[in-house]
Amino acid sequence: MIGPEDAGGKVVITSSGIREKKDSKRYSDSKPKICSECGARTTVKISRTGDIVCTKCGLVMSERQIDPRAEWRAFTHDERNSRSRVGGPTQYSYTDKGLSTVIGWDSKYSTSKKYSPERRAAIARMRKWQIRSRVHGSRYRNISQAMTEIARLSSQMGLKKSVKELAATLYRKLIMKRLVRSRSIDALSAAAIYAALRLRKLPRSLKEIAKHTHLDSRVIGKYYRLLVRKLHLRMPVPDSMNYVPKLIIDLDLPGEMQEKVLEILQKAKDHNGLTTGRDPRGLAAGALYIASILTDNRITQREISFAAGVTEVTVRNRYKELVRELQIQSL
Repeated sequence: MIGPEDAGGKVVITSSGIREKKDSKRYSDSKPKICSECGARTTVKISRTGDIVCTKCGLVMSERQIDPRAEWRAFTHDERNSRSRVGGPTQYSYTDKGLSTVIGWDSKYSTSKKYSPERRAAIARMRKWQIRSRVHGSRYRNISQAMTEIARLSSQMGLKKSVKELAATLYRKLIMKRLVRSRSIDALSAAAIYAALRLRKLPRSLKEIAKHTHLDSRVIGKYYRLLVRKLHLRMPVPDSMNYVPKLIIDLDLPGEMQEKVLEILQKAKDHNGLTTGRDPRGLAAGALYIASILTDNRITQREISFAAGVTEVTVRNRYKELVRELQIQSL
């Protein structure tokens, strides 16, 4: 029996299942289901759309089915085995990218029978050399130490996994391409964290990163500029609006203030030259102080400056500039 044509191809329905004939689209075998409309048992599953369709009346019995098969094809048994995949995804924040093999510390077989002394000694020797061979060479020892530092900084700062993975990728590019030599591992790791935050447009400053290290923020900034120059990165321009949610949460302010602050900053961006050359944290702090007055949620300049990481003078100057240039009334 010949089934319906689909984009120029034909499907042959047999008693053993369904197979493809003269069609570039893939169809998968499935057990026949009874059609609720006409009672037929001849159905076809189209892998391209994930639909199960009755070949007699055309009823779509099920749609958007998940295809658990591999996305590649294999024509021989050896080719199929070589393409099989097991384990988790590659993680660049691990020294071995999460693909290492570890000899366990158990001293029993799966049948709960204990190893003989000779067997236990042989496994101990293999475990010792396996641990030694995991990190070989100066570059791999460097990466091992750097991944530990990046994981520590990410944990203490509460960063997302995507930021940690991006920082690890940037660091690996520098080391594997031998773009830097005789540099501080801790400083370069902190610089990679800061670069990843900038690329993800997350509002964190060098001073915040320096609080969790033994380094000065100027040293981290120096290594950050080195990383950007060596990898030819195009960093996005910091936006003052990205700092607003963090300030609102840190100061425990109502949501209406966030809307007002974003409205003021948008007007400042539309105003020619008002935001040019200004620290985005200072702009956000000045707009926040204006919004606190307009919404009658009073907060001092000292509290805002401490949360934003700028001085009170900066908050006061940005506040005066925004009020004067945007002609904000009722202050």
